[in-house]
Amino acid sequence: MAAAEIPSVKLLDGTSIPVLGLGTWKSKPGEVKAAVEAAISAGYRHIDCSPVYENEVEVGDAIAAKIKDGTVTREKLYIVSKLWQTYHEPDDVEAGLKVTLKDLQVEYLDLYLMHFPIGFKQQSGHTSARDANNQIITTDRDYVDTWKAMEKLVEKKLVRSIGVSNFNEKQIDRILENCTIKPVTNQVECHPYFNQKPLSDHCANKGIILTAYSPFASPDRSWASPDEPKLLEDPALVAVAKKYNKTVANILLRYQIERGHITIPKSVSPDRITQNKQIFDFKLEPSDISQIEKLNRPDGRVILMSFCKDHKYYPF
Repeated sequence: MAAAEIPSVKLLDGTSIPVLGLGTWKSKPGEVKAAVEAAISAGYRHIDCSPVYENEVEVGDAIAAKIKDGTVTREKLYIVSKLWQTYHEPDDVEAGLKVTLKDLQVEYLDLYLMHFPIGFKQQSGHTSARDANNQIITTDRDYVDTWKAMEKLVEKKLVRSIGVSNFNEKQIDRILENCTIKPVTNQVECHPYFNQKPLSDHCANKGIILTAYSPFASPDRSWASPDEPKLLEDPALVAVAKKYNKTVANILLRYQIERGHITIPKSVSPDRITQNKQIFDFKLEPSDISQIEKLNRPDGRVILMSFCKDHKYYPF
C-alpha cells in the first residue's frame, strides 16, 4: 500500500495530520531506530515522540537515515513531540523544545504537545527532583502559563501546531478561555475498555481532534495484574476480526479512525507495523461498532499517574 493511502485530516489551524502514526513509547533504544525506519519505508509519515521515552536520539537517527537515502523528505514527515513536565516554567519551555529538536535532528516540529497538565520540579534537564521518600516533587505552575509560552514557539516557527495530552474537559476549556492559539488535539489513552466518549465529544464540539494513545490498552505494561482482561484477546473483538478477515489490532485501529480520531499504535516489529496499516480497505458496520462500544468499563483506564492524584491539576 502506497504512502499516500494513509489519509490525513485537517486540524483547526488549517494544517493536516496523518490519521495513523507510529507510537514510540516503550520502544527500547536498540529497537526504535529499526522500527522508525521500517515504518517510514512502509509509508508511515506521522511519528509520535517524547523526550521522556528516552529514545529521541535514536528516532532522530532513523529520520535522518530515511531522509538521506531518499525515502522521504522532511516536508513529507509529520513529527510530533511533547513538552516534559520539568520544563513547565514559562522561561524553560523553549529550552525543553530545543533539546528535542537537537535529538531528533530537525529544525521544527509539526506538532508539540504539553505532555501532562502538572509541572515537576527540575533537577536537571528532563530529570525530576525527588523528596526524601524518592517521590517526584510537583510544582503549582499553572498550565495556562505554560501554554502561553508554547504559543510563542509557533510565532517563532519552531513548531507548526500545538496541542495537549492527558487533559480533561475543564482543563481544555480553561486553555480555550485564555489562549491566543487553540490546541489542535488532545492526546489521551483511548481504547474500547476506556472509550473516552464524553471527552471525545467535548473536544469535537470545540473543533479539537482526539488522538488515541494505547489503542491496544498497553498490553505490555508491567503493572497489569494477571486477572485483568486482555483487550487483544477479547472474544467480542476476536469475533469481529474474524468477520472482516482482519487482526484484532486492525479492528481496534479502525474503530478509532471511524470515530474521527487519530491513533498512534506502538510496535517495533516491522511485520506488525505494516499490518497495522491495513485498515483503510474496509469499514466497520454500525452493529459492530455498537458491540465494541459495549466493552467500555468503569475501571478501563490503565495509565493513571496516580502518584500525583492529589495535585489540584490532576486530570483523571
